[in-house]
Amino acid sequence: MDSLQGVTFPHLELASDPHDRVGERRADTAWLEQAWADEKTRVLVVAGSRVRSADGTVPWVRSAQVTDDGTRVLLGERDGRVWFAHVVDPGQADQGSAGREEWVGIRDLLPHLAGAGVEQAPLVFHAIGLAEWLLATRFCPRCGGRLEPRLAGHELECADCHRRQFPRTDPAVIMAITHGEPGSPDEALLLGRQDVWPTGRYSTLAGFLEPGESLEDAVRREVAEETGVVVGEVTYFGNQPWPLPASLMLGFRGRALSRDIRVDGVEMQDARWFTRDVMREETAAGTLVLPGGVSISRSLVEDWYGGPLPGSW
Repeated sequence: MDSLQGVTFPHLELASDPHDRVGERRADTAWLEQAWADEKTRVLVVAGSRVRSADGTVPWVRSAQVTDDGTRVLLGERDGRVWFAHVVDPGQADQGSAGREEWVGIRDLLPHLAGAGVEQAPLVFHAIGLAEWLLATRFCPRCGGRLEPRLAGHELECADCHRRQFPRTDPAVIMAITHGEPGSPDEALLLGRQDVWPTGRYSTLAGFLEPGESLEDAVRREVAEETGVVVGEVTYFGNQPWPLPASLMLGFRGRALSRDIRVDGVEMQDARWFTRDVMREETAAGTLVLPGGVSISRSLVEDWYGGPLPGSW
């Protein structure tokens, strides 16, 4: 389902109209230097997974303004210009320096990306995803040698054994599990909460795919492990890139065979079934706090509910 009552889900907007990644240019040194020197080129400086604050907007700068040592990462072309990320040592964000604004994480920018900056979201997700990978992947897993960037930041090669490493994406399932006659007043949605969350915060269940496992089986396993609820039918909903740090969220709808809950006490502190009436009353009162509008979790909830709901994280 791509829309709700004629309105595009925000999580889909964040992945819409992507840039041209011009992969064929990543090894073209002359073109890369020319593109970097172009006054129209824009660069996002990333330290670890943080960027410099710019009044809530994405702080793109001209390449001439970039003076820090780091790794240039080609993002691609869009709107008649070339876009890069410049990945610097995360210590720069930790230590700060005179004349610089605060460094903020991608989560702090998500609400702004869902608004006026939505057209830049694929560029930002691309930049943050590669920056996270470059930060976490520093040594060869085969020989322990030093890894050096290649192909404009999209590949790493061991300086000793020359084994190559490529960016990874971890698939994760996230699901709206329901029970009861679809559309009936008695139908309910299963939501859970973790112990570290503030009181009243609940979300759809989620978890990572395990080796040799189908996506549908991952949905059933995760729900059973976290809440004890047995799930039968599972159908695909949609997906969302989520570079926090390197996930692809794959959304599903699932039908529970009963409402028996036995939380695991490890990943889940509590799980509850919410009818639409209860959900409407509690979100209006502020006693139920749902995920933010930019997340596929929110889209799953509102898709089931049948319309927008007040409040978010």
